[in-house]
Amino acid sequence: MLRPIKNNFKGKDVVSLDQFDSQSIIRLYKETASIKKMFEKGRFKNRPYKILDGRIAGLMFYEPSTRTFSSNSAAFKRLGGQTVEHQNPLVTSSAVKGETMEDTTMMMEQYCDILVIRHPVKGTLAKVAQVASIPVINAGDGIGEHPTQALLDMFTIYEKFGKLTGLKGLMAGDMLNGRTVHSLIRGLSIFPGNTVYLLSPKSLRLSRDEFKLYSQMGVKLVEINSLKQIPVDCHFWYWTRVQKERFSDKKVYEKLKLSFILTKKLVSEKAGKKTLLMHPLPRVGEIEIAVDGDPRAVYLTTEAKNGMYVRMALFKLILR
Repeated sequence: MLRPIKNNFKGKDVVSLDQFDSQSIIRLYKETASIKKMFEKGRFKNRPYKILDGRIAGLMFYEPSTRTFSSNSAAFKRLGGQTVEHQNPLVTSSAVKGETMEDTTMMMEQYCDILVIRHPVKGTLAKVAQVASIPVINAGDGIGEHPTQALLDMFTIYEKFGKLTGLKGLMAGDMLNGRTVHSLIRGLSIFPGNTVYLLSPKSLRLSRDEFKLYSQMGVKLVEINSLKQIPVDCHFWYWTRVQKERFSDKKVYEKLKLSFILTKKLVSEKAGKKTLLMHPLPRVGEIEIAVDGDPRAVYLTTEAKNGMYVRMALFKLILR
């Protein structure tokens, strides 16, 4: 049973957005804003904020990662801590010899104060949290959840609009396999009055069970079929790639991968003056490079950098 956060982060795991309530999220964002202000004003430029001096984080990434791995590593080090890092443990660790995930976890916790783990199998992090005696953070579990990505995405929206209620957003791409989408919907459901339009190929829509579950949580979900149906007054667009690694038939992937492309023309026709253009990255052709220079596009800048600040705040709250 995952422990709810309930505004008290100390020693807690972060496995699912279901652990959070609105109060705990706002608490996290106040801490994030404070840390971001200190660093961007240069108070700790090029040197660590040593509140976690002597602490060690174990980063275990069983799937490839650029942003999540790097931002967690940078976040912990900017707080004065150090990291033990395993990228691709299926090749570089004793997993090659058949060591179980549970045994690996219990070994790593002998050396670390917190574990950040990405794994290709949905539900693995919940199992890891049950055997671990130190806090565990879910850095993505298959097609399940990616809670810290959702938290940084929501912070980016909150920072822009000053609220997480009464929002209207668009999510486009792979709704079926996109763990960032699943977590972001869960996060938005914590706050009242939010509506999300879901644009995806028919075969990549949310499963009916998930659609029903998320709708019952309180967020209004509206499935649309074409770019023409995108509302013109969205607070954010959240584009995602079609998940190649989730397809057994690569021909099907090739057919679906560029079903919906975010173009400069589409932005000029449909996006509002303040609409945030977001993407969890990596992109693989579903956003035109020409869009990068638009001031509303934050996926390569603000959104990415906020990942480090949100994770710094989480580490601080959990370990102090």
